[in-house]
Amino acid sequence: MIEKKQLELMFEQIADNTDWDLSAPLIWGFFFTDASAEKLRAVVPALEQDGYRFVDVFLADKDEPAVADLWMLHVEKIEVHTPDSLDQRNDALYRFAAEHELGAYDGMDVAPVDAEED
Repeated sequence: MIEKKQLELMFEQIADNTDWDLSAPLIWGFFFTDASAEKLRAVVPALEQDGYRFVDVFLADKDEPAVADLWMLHVEKIEVHTPDSLDQRNDALYRFAAEHELGAYDGMDVAPVDAEED
């Protein structure tokens, strides 16, 4: 579970180490995991209905070949977040993963919006 304190630290590090405007829209990527790629693909329409853009379903890297395969779903949304709003979004995505019986909501990443995507 991602704690709000972690999000506050993440925002501080972004402010200290990038020139990104945190009050402007950024690309927020969100990740889900499951042992079944088909299960992840099946939830894409529900996420798209909520305004997320499908990016990929891919096999997660693993250190040990004997470990079972784990698939990841990556979706993204261009929006503005604060630590509070991202905490609320994470809570909603944890609930989404539980409601759809996915392995887990695995967190997020962020990047600036490219000029081509404006």
